[in-house]
Amino acid sequence: MSNKDQHKKEAAQHVPEAEDVKDSAEIFDVLDEDETDDNVAEAELVENTNLQNELDAARAEIEKEKKEYLFLMAEFDNYRKRVTREKADLLKNAGERVLLGLLPILDDFERGLAAAASDTSAEAVRQGMELIYNKLVKYLESQGVKAMESTGVEFNADFHEAIATIPAPSEDLKGKVIDTTQKGYMLNDKVLRHAKVAVGE
Repeated sequence: MSNKDQHKKEAAQHVPEAEDVKDSAEIFDVLDEDETDDNVAEAELVENTNLQNELDAARAEIEKEKKEYLFLMAEFDNYRKRVTREKADLLKNAGERVLLGLLPILDDFERGLAAAASDTSAEAVRQGMELIYNKLVKYLESQGVKAMESTGVEFNADFHEAIATIPAPSEDLKGKVIDTTQKGYMLNDKVLRHAKVAVGE
């Protein structure tokens, strides 16, 4: 046998059969599929881990905000109670201060009555009453209470209460207050009591 024939024979022995090649290809395909499945599973695991971390962070944030909300609600409730209590105390104390300021005037009345019992002079009684009246007016003014000027001014329903209309003595008094039957009073810039008046027509 020649060398050439010998090489052909050896080459034919080393060439794999078609079935062997096909089996090898299938093995590689299976290996590739397994590797792909592993990669997908790993990617899903990473994504699930990330989503779980995000969910945990969101829950923690919600819990934190819930605690802060409850804290603010409790703080607001305490503030509301404190303001209500302070307002009640303020009204109570304001009333006490007003009444306390009236007590010296009441003392003056008692002294005046005692003096009038022993002194029958009408002038002495009048002077005593005038002193007490002036003291009371001064005290009320210190609290922001002042009498309105009504007689002779234009009738104004914001300040006056018309209880009667009477013929005006002159043309220029029509629509004006002719007589005041009860004084009106202002408390600072607010009407404390409307003046009761008769209006000219």
